[in-house]
Amino acid sequence: MLLLCIALVAGACLAAIALGRYLGRDLGFLLAAPLLAAAAMLVVASSTSATEESWAWIPSLGVNLALRLDGLGLVFGLLVTVIGAGVLLYSTRYLARARQTSFYVLMTLFALAMLTLVLADDVILLFVAWELTTLCSFFLIARSGPAAREPAIRTLLVTALGGLALLAAVVAMSVAAGTTRLSVILDAPFWTTDAAATTGIAVLLAVAAFTKSAQFPFHAWLPDSMAAITPVSAYLHAAAMVKAGIYLMLRFSPVLHDHAVWSTLLIAAGATTALLGAAAAIRRTDLKELLAYSTISQLGLITVLIGVGTPEALTAAVVHTIAHALFKATLFMVVGIIDIRAGTRDIRELAGRRVRLPVTLTAAVLGALSMAGVPPLLGFVSKEGMFASLIEAPGPVGLTVLVATAVALTTVLTFAYSGRFLIGAFGGRAGPSVTEGSAPFWVVPAALALGGLMLGALPFLLDGLVGAASTSAVGATVDAHLELWHGVTPALIVSVIVLSLGTALVALRRRTDSLVARMRFPFSALALVDAIRLGVVRLGALTGRMTATDAPRRHLLVPILCLLVLAAVSAPHLTNLPPIVGDPTRPLDGVLVALILAGTIAAVLAHTRVAAIVVMGMIGFAMTLWFFWLGAADVALTQLLVEILTVCVLVLVLRHLPRRFHRDRMSRRVLSATVAVAAGVATTAAVLALTGRRELSSAAGYFLGNAEEETGGANIVNTILVDFRALDTLGELTVLGIAGVAMAVLLSARRVTSLAEDDSPYRTTSPLADARANAVFTRTLTRWAVPVIIVLSLTLLLRGHQEPGGGFIAALVGAAGFALLYLAAPSDRESRIRWPYLALIGLGIAIATVTGLAGYGDGSFLRPLHVDVLGVKLTTALVFDVGVYLTVVGVVLAALNLLGVDRRSPAVPALTERSAR
Repeated sequence: MLLLCIALVAGACLAAIALGRYLGRDLGFLLAAPLLAAAAMLVVASSTSATEESWAWIPSLGVNLALRLDGLGLVFGLLVTVIGAGVLLYSTRYLARARQTSFYVLMTLFALAMLTLVLADDVILLFVAWELTTLCSFFLIARSGPAAREPAIRTLLVTALGGLALLAAVVAMSVAAGTTRLSVILDAPFWTTDAAATTGIAVLLAVAAFTKSAQFPFHAWLPDSMAAITPVSAYLHAAAMVKAGIYLMLRFSPVLHDHAVWSTLLIAAGATTALLGAAAAIRRTDLKELLAYSTISQLGLITVLIGVGTPEALTAAVVHTIAHALFKATLFMVVGIIDIRAGTRDIRELAGRRVRLPVTLTAAVLGALSMAGVPPLLGFVSKEGMFASLIEAPGPVGLTVLVATAVALTTVLTFAYSGRFLIGAFGGRAGPSVTEGSAPFWVVPAALALGGLMLGALPFLLDGLVGAASTSAVGATVDAHLELWHGVTPALIVSVIVLSLGTALVALRRRTDSLVARMRFPFSALALVDAIRLGVVRLGALTGRMTATDAPRRHLLVPILCLLVLAAVSAPHLTNLPPIVGDPTRPLDGVLVALILAGTIAAVLAHTRVAAIVVMGMIGFAMTLWFFWLGAADVALTQLLVEILTVCVLVLVLRHLPRRFHRDRMSRRVLSATVAVAAGVATTAAVLALTGRRELSSAAGYFLGNAEEETGGANIVNTILVDFRALDTLGELTVLGIAGVAMAVLLSARRVTSLAEDDSPYRTTSPLADARANAVFTRTLTRWAVPVIIVLSLTLLLRGHQEPGGGFIAALVGAAGFALLYLAAPSDRESRIRWPYLALIGLGIAIATVTGLAGYGDGSFLRPLHVDVLGVKLTTALVFDVGVYLTVVGVVLAALNLLGVDRRSPAVPALTERSAR
């Protein structure tokens, strides 16, 4: 049933993609239904004990698509779905009458990510959903206009930092517990036996939660994100982004509530955030900014309660989370109505408007009173519980009084800015009238506000829901008994004092406004975030300038120096090496080494680029012979074909370069020679020390012993590439495809051209220079050879699982045929191979990816599926190899078409001897 809930929200996302162009802004009516259905299903599923569902995701790592519904998940799941449905309905009248596909797709995807997060019972799944919420919030903010670009980037940077902290915590917990299953991790013994690990994980989780829930010092992104449109702000503040951090803290509270570091971090950060947020809110004239800072403050109060960690405090945290979702969604929607109907949300401008919105005013009054903690609203119930839990909190009396005082002062300021909101929004008495809009515009905030009133007047309706959530947060059974009236208690006395002081601040608002207007914070958190971002950008630019050259020396120097440092650090530890197993030398080794050495010396001494390519090819062919001699036919074939195609491509590149190398200063040549010799010595020493000193590795033994039985393939190399390590191959394939696309983009933009005819270093008066006359033999040969080569490549593709071959080798053979076809053409105009190489690249990667998704039919991504047809064993690994084939062919065709065809452009002059340096 839990998977069905996820599927319903995912279906809403797909519906938004399919129907957005037809329904426009009214699409929200349709999309709200699946979210409400998912909410109903969650309630039905919770009628039994904790519901768990699991499906294999990455079996080799023990990672599952595991979902679990308990009380805490139910509370947050209902907030995500019910508030989300309300925001979608509200958006149907807030948005303009136009296509709003991107908005609805991102909003439903946001809901999907949040629902997955709160139901996840695997920490890897939780982390993926966590990051997806970050991306959704970024795109939702960024789509709100040019002014939202910088706030979106700052939001992304801060929350991505929290994602890194969560990732580190996930890894540490998984290693310590030996599993990624969240419910098992929470029951693992290391929380009590390994103090160091627990402390580190607690700090990482706190940082992750602070960035998401906008706690000091990571709070600046939340008011900055107010550049987003109102429906986004309402969802983000009430039920989505910021609530993810609260959920994370509550989820790990059972194992961390007694940990001193955890409690200290949460209480200190929460109290600081609550006070700063309230002090900032009372100074705002923009209603939306006021609500943003109020969210920071309210989240700070919840964080303090979680840090206290007693059952009473955690129960109050759960209740206040629900109350905050109701009144904050209400108030944001009210601001949106005022903004649309009055044309402004600035308090100073609204003073000149007669805002006559009776239903909206009623919703605003109920929402603001709940935020201020006035009975009989749910906000009063939650804040009474807050005061009671803080008064009874264990620990040093002085610390308890300090924290309780900070919270009380925050709630006084909360009352003050709640009054400021109401009076600023609806206090205008002159000017043009502002009237109510259509019912769909105000019905959702009105319903949410009435919900806060009903649950405040009848809080026992929440006993079961809050009790179950508190039980999950405490780790022990909690019987919640919520009441509006507890008699005269210390908490009630504090509430009366708070309400009295808050009323006084509202009554004296003109004096307090002039006072707070002179308040200045000593630093700007946004300026700090921008300074860090710009510093990182400058560091990246500095690093880029180090390699912003076409001189290979600059690119090779750093990695070679790192190799030398690694060798120097490792050398002292390479003592007592085991003896070499057997005799690793072969009779032909000396000849091949001599050939490679001669080629290397010749390459170093070469004065022309053509000569260097020729001798480098000689080295490559010598390596090919060596691989054949050692019996590695697959590797040898790959090496041979790569050498052939490399020469072809380099010859094309030579058309754009001078014939001869320029001469370096002697000092540079000495430095290059020294570094090269040192690297060669280090590499040779490493090879001698680290190879040939053991039998087959355990991995090699496993592949040799099990590959054919498990995959049906006798070619071990190919089975490793497309069966056992297919994910690595897919990654490399994607990188190769990106390189092909990048080459197309860069060369198309630069309009790279060959040297002008008169300046060509290869110009000659020989009759052989007539391409059409001297290519007759090659063209005749090509007519017969190319079809044979293509058939050979397809044969190698089909037999790759059993014999030497496979997708990569077959693609290289086929690409060699296309290269021959290109070289036989008499002119650039006729040489172009008019195949859609970018489409081939995309199709190849798509086929490989879809093949991987098909593996879920047998339990995991990229798991090969096998079927016997007329006694022949077929496998999806062959389909995966087809994707490899198409991508490699597409990249080679891109190189031939882009580098080999003369596309002259006066904007990009040919390279000269001087510019080539």
